[in-house]
Amino acid sequence: MDVGTVDVGAVDVGAVDVGTPDGGAAGGGGAAEEKRVTWAELYFDLVFVFAITQVSGLLHHHHDGAGLVRALVVFVPVYWCWVGTTVQANIRDVDNPRDRLGILSVGLAGLFMALAVPGAYGGRGVLLGLGYWLARVVLLLLLIRVPGVWRGPYGAGVLVSGPLLVLGGLLPDGPRLGLWAAAAFCDLAAPLVFRRRLAAVAYHPSHMPERFALFLLVALGESIVGIGGTAAGARLDAAELVVVAAAFTISAGLWWQYFVYAADAMRHAVEVADSRRDVIRRIFQYGHLALVAGVIGVAVGFGETVADPWRALGPGAVALLYGGCGLYLLTFGYTRWMMFRQVASTRIGAAALVLGLAPAMVRLPALAVLVTLAVLLVGLNVLEHVRVARAAAAAAPAPGE
Repeated sequence: MDVGTVDVGAVDVGAVDVGTPDGGAAGGGGAAEEKRVTWAELYFDLVFVFAITQVSGLLHHHHDGAGLVRALVVFVPVYWCWVGTTVQANIRDVDNPRDRLGILSVGLAGLFMALAVPGAYGGRGVLLGLGYWLARVVLLLLLIRVPGVWRGPYGAGVLVSGPLLVLGGLLPDGPRLGLWAAAAFCDLAAPLVFRRRLAAVAYHPSHMPERFALFLLVALGESIVGIGGTAAGARLDAAELVVVAAAFTISAGLWWQYFVYAADAMRHAVEVADSRRDVIRRIFQYGHLALVAGVIGVAVGFGETVADPWRALGPGAVALLYGGCGLYLLTFGYTRWMMFRQVASTRIGAAALVLGLAPAMVRLPALAVLVTLAVLLVGLNVLEHVRVARAAAAAAPAPGE
């Protein structure tokens, strides 16, 4: 792994500790055999391509403060089903008929949840809850032979958060949101509550970073849909094409920040960690939730901006674009600190600049808003590239040594 990459501030990924019954991390960073992502897992991911599109659609129609909360409360159980499946696939050999069928069953439950998202706060609330509960039951059954599986995050999903989601779907809007928020909190808190019980689990260090990188790539794909789906029905004059180019540059810039620098640093952090459980929880489980949320915000913002380059966006669309980008960059500050106890000064500074400029963007046309953000991200990536190159040159032995 490139040492300069770790030292620059550009390295970080989110953290997520999945709710696995033994979802902890093995204590050391000892050598482990390479574990490959299976074809069943990749097919399973296709369901969540659709699910993210559905969450984006929900946010597109309601992107005020209340809409953001509602979208997040719906997204957490969708995300947690993916996380739970990824963790159990990481700690076990799932390339067999029983586990393939289990993964596909969770995929079907995820599809039910995705179909329910547009009407989650209407007539499809029960479907969302039942889809989630079904997924958690299947995951628990796949791990039923693990001692104490009931007394861990997987058991909490079946006994607590699943019933809360179903019950919430039966209630009116206000109480429904409250119960669903409680279910989301239960899922997110479970890895912390059962932290000691998870300490004995042996994670495969290569598989986990790859899986979460793929999930982020799915979210970035939604940003391309946000650009192309809107532009396809537009006039495609010169201004429209400039907007498309600017939006694509933003999406590519977000990709660059993760996959050029952060991905390798993340894998390195898991491999050398004294406690893989803690790194996986912080860097993947929690951190990636924020990273993906930021990307979804930007993707929905594209849908608000690409159609009319000369229209002033207003606070809602600007908040999605600049707020989503700011959250994405700030999350790298969190993950870098969790991995290396170092400050990601370039990304935190860029996030502060992006968020500080947001109020000034409200009255500007979409073209100016997108071009400004694209220039900022390109500038950040160039700065980080220069810093990494200089760090590598300084670390290289002098000629003749």
